[in-house]
Amino acid sequence: MALVTQIISIMFPIVAIVALGTLMGRISKLNMRTANHLNLDVFVPALVFASLSDKSFSLAPHISLAIAGLIIVLLAGFIAFLIAKSTNYSFQTIGPPMMFHNAGNVGLPIMSLAFGKPGLVTGLVLFLVGNLAHYGLGTYILNSGQGIKVLLRQTVIWAAIVALLINASPIVIPESIMLPISMLGQIAIPLMLFSLGVRIASIDLQEWKIGLLFAVLTPTVGFCIAFALVLTYEFTAVQAGSLLLFGTLPPAVMNFLFAERFNQEPKSVASIVLVGNLFAMITLPLALAYVLTNFT
Repeated sequence: MALVTQIISIMFPIVAIVALGTLMGRISKLNMRTANHLNLDVFVPALVFASLSDKSFSLAPHISLAIAGLIIVLLAGFIAFLIAKSTNYSFQTIGPPMMFHNAGNVGLPIMSLAFGKPGLVTGLVLFLVGNLAHYGLGTYILNSGQGIKVLLRQTVIWAAIVALLINASPIVIPESIMLPISMLGQIAIPLMLFSLGVRIASIDLQEWKIGLLFAVLTPTVGFCIAFALVLTYEFTAVQAGSLLLFGTLPPAVMNFLFAERFNQEPKSVASIVLVGNLFAMITLPLALAYVLTNFT
């Protein structure tokens, strides 16, 4: 009963904010373009900068975690490639949703709620790995040659680089400067969840079969790869738990935005993203039950 209560306490804030976003999206037909733009270019970079520039944070203990996160992305892509070769599905359609998980909208909140500040740190490390891979490799998959250009335009990447340089230097940022940056960063996670709800409300589920198939495959493949890595390499309890949760996360909403931008079967990708994020209400509590039992 204590475990169930703990899972509910972690999932409820996430579900509640996403549900509110979905409700408001249905009622008011909200246009989140400006809010999402601000989140990607201001609030998330502020969160990343505030967390990674903190002198109590050290990247060195998380190098193996970052590499493991990248391995999950690459192996999931390889499995998607094999599936595409043996079926009629296009790799450009199914590959990115299987590879690039919702490490922002869902990953950061769930790891933070499950493990506190250490979980936020590991969540940010995995979020940055996923983001780098998505904007770089993901864009290359959909539109060969554009990945690096898109990657270099991302504010969050530069925020992480500057923060890590400051972290490694003797520079100490005054509290009067860090406070507004931290306050801006606190907007990021609730806005991510609310925006996810609005996006869910706006997607028309027309190809539910492919959505359901990859709603099951994506977290299953990701969790199995993460589980194998946890058994193979030595991680701290928080790192191992975060990696397992990272592998179980549903497809990132950004997959749909990229598919729409590059005209890569956006309806199919939208279904994978929508059903995957709805199905996460089942898979994430199961993953949480395992993680909280074994790694806390």
